Amino acid sequence: MKKILFLTGTRADYGKIKSLITTAHNNEFDCRIFATGMHTLEKYGYTLEEIRNDGFDNIYAYNNQIIGEPMDLVLANTIFGLSRYIHESPPDLIIIHGDRIEALAGAIVGSLRNILTAHIEGGELSGTIDEVIRHSVSKLCHLHFVSNENASQRLMQMGERKESIHIIGSPDIDIMISKNLPSISEVKKRYEIKFERFAISIFHPVTTEFEKLQEYTKNYFNALLESGLNYILIYPNNDEGTSIILNEMNMLRDNPRCRLLPSMRFEWFLTLLQNTDFIIGNSSAAIREAPVYGTLAVNVGTRQNNRIQEAPSIINCSYHKNDILRAIQKVSNMERQPPNHYFGSGDSCQKFITVLKNDSFWATSLQKNFVDI
Repeated sequence: MKKILFLTGTRADYGKIKSLITTAHNNEFDCRIFATGMHTLEKYGYTLEEIRNDGFDNIYAYNNQIIGEPMDLVLANTIFGLSRYIHESPPDLIIIHGDRIEALAGAIVGSLRNILTAHIEGGELSGTIDEVIRHSVSKLCHLHFVSNENASQRLMQMGERKESIHIIGSPDIDIMISKNLPSISEVKKRYEIKFERFAISIFHPVTTEFEKLQEYTKNYFNALLESGLNYILIYPNNDEGTSIILNEMNMLRDNPRCRLLPSMRFEWFLTLLQNTDFIIGNSSAAIREAPVYGTLAVNVGTRQNNRIQEAPSIINCSYHKNDILRAIQKVSNMERQPPNHYFGSGDSCQKFITVLKNDSFWATSLQKNFVDI
């Protein structure tokens, strides 16, 4: 029985790989989970419990940081913990997702320890330091599960072998179109949301704009307040600068138009996304997930620069308060858009398991070579 180690460091990447873990487990692969990063921090809702509540066993929890540690030190800590774990229990395959520090650690360890390592959603453009990390992860990994043909072509442009790239779509869409999501009334009850109508706000720090982050954050939250609308505000990720955003958010805690949440279970967030008037901020959820439902979105600033934005439901604006207010006014007068399936149609799990059951996948060479175009 092949042993697969899935690495997750955030609520976001867990939502992406959760359906794949279930599928692999149901097809008699020995699945393990290395949970670290935000999952182990009380400040962000200790989402390790969500993984446990989903019924997965063989979970190894590793705290890779103290709040406020710089990302390079977090990277080093993650490499140390993951390498030690793998030394005790070596897998046949490591699966990582996206463009976070934890993914980079997984790619480094897999590459240096000669363990097959697969990257989910490589070959995409995302902007700021995240894009550099994503491409670095792809170059370190042996195998790739990508969302679409554009991502596949970009990886080949980076010198990756065509045979190592498998187009499966974005795996979270399998969950998004599931008929087993909770109802909006259940979500509102669980998270004590009393608004009839609302927008979702997720605003992350951009590490390459740290010197301007205080100004941008004030502009952003002042615009939300001046709009006069109701907002459900979800905590940012734990990149450098998150304390600045959290300090501004906490000043809204007693505002009757604001509901602050450290985190949400992925399925419950999806129901909220389906029923919101719009989503605002700089989360990839506005670019990737919202268009699947036709949900309107306001993308603020530079964090998602270069992301493919195929959906007409997305409005882009700068960090200036008046620009944000104009975008909010515009989106408030728009009609909901038709669903967009640029990143997949909900059959990622089937495509994923078909690849895993192919012997040639497991015969992939650990020696990578650059393929010239």
